[in-house]
Amino acid sequence: MIRLLGIAGSLRQGSFNRALLRAAVELAPAECVIDVATIEGIPLYDGDVEADGIPQAVQFLKEKVASADGLILVTPEYNNSIPGPFKNAIDWLTRPTSDIPRLFNERPVAVCGASPGPGGTRFAQLAWVPVFRVLGMQPWFGRTLALGEAGKLFDDEGNLRDEKPREQVRKFVTGFAHFVMRARA
Repeated sequence: MIRLLGIAGSLRQGSFNRALLRAAVELAPAECVIDVATIEGIPLYDGDVEADGIPQAVQFLKEKVASADGLILVTPEYNNSIPGPFKNAIDWLTRPTSDIPRLFNERPVAVCGASPGPGGTRFAQLAWVPVFRVLGMQPWFGRTLALGEAGKLFDDEGNLRDEKPREQVRKFVTGFAHFVMRARA
């Protein structure tokens, strides 16, 4: 069984990216379980706070990352790049730097996202690549999932309306799960 950890990079309860992550959990192949984590409660990075100890929300997320076979980052796109709260959470996970190998080194990672704009989250996804590189992760580029005009794709309860985007999500998660299985072999 493959255990993935999905993290939505939005704090908003009704976010399209949280809805996309729920769809990924629902549409994951039978040999794959996706646990869901949140960046809620993670403070802005501050070296003085770190000196007093790593916050509990950060410690909790670290352990979830460490126990996963791979990560799915479901990223919003703000001003054509990575949203600050999401990047801040990943930055906290690198503290102390001695934890980087345990959490990130060679860990498979996939990135996807949904946006109300027509371009989806392609720019944010590209902006994550240097972060993956510096952390020593194994990014998966087998399939793109950048849903644009998300307001038309999700209903008021956050469910995908049509089979076409559901199939896109299914193929994305299945492809990444197979990548993780090969990486583990």
